[in-house]
Amino acid sequence: MIKCNVTVNGVISRAASMRTGKEGKAYISFAVKVNVSSKDGDSCKAVEVSVLQEGNSNELAQYSSGTRVELKGSLTFRKRESNFYFNFHADSVEFSPVNNQDGIAGSMEFKGTIGKQVDEKTDKKGRQYLIFSAFSTEKDGDVFEYTWVRFIRFSPEHEAFLTPKGKVHINGTLEISIYQDKINLGCRVEEISEWVKQDA
Repeated sequence: MIKCNVTVNGVISRAASMRTGKEGKAYISFAVKVNVSSKDGDSCKAVEVSVLQEGNSNELAQYSSGTRVELKGSLTFRKRESNFYFNFHADSVEFSPVNNQDGIAGSMEFKGTIGKQVDEKTDKKGRQYLIFSAFSTEKDGDVFEYTWVRFIRFSPEHEAFLTPKGKVHINGTLEISIYQDKINLGCRVEEISEWVKQDA
């Protein structure tokens, strides 16, 4: 499970239309293009965020292509083979925001499994930190999809459950960047605990 509470700043790339949700609720559906940079700032890639927001057809005219918006709400990710999708449920939309810088920023909640190693590092000032990757699993029909996140934790602590294949529940700061033209999900750890899966 990966869920993020974020602010998205970008430009509407697909004009809005109406959709009906599972409970019969009316939603405004549109897409927002956001340019995401690499960590070194040398390159960027446009990602498209699919947005749903409660609303009615009287509001559609506001959501025209080319309009800059700032959205607040919850972001989830969906992976299908090599394709990566951003799905966003907007709680609020601000048109023509003061900030015109593209970005996706906020917090991440993650439940998943640690990969092959947990590396202990020391920075130039002698402070210890941990780096590891972990994956969240999602079932799509009969196929399992794995979404990887790279974590960094600035702390000398190294709990016993922080081992390869360990299950973790993490809250932290979301970091989205581009690496070799692919989306790279990262998180700066603020809280971490062992994830004990509940039997269904």
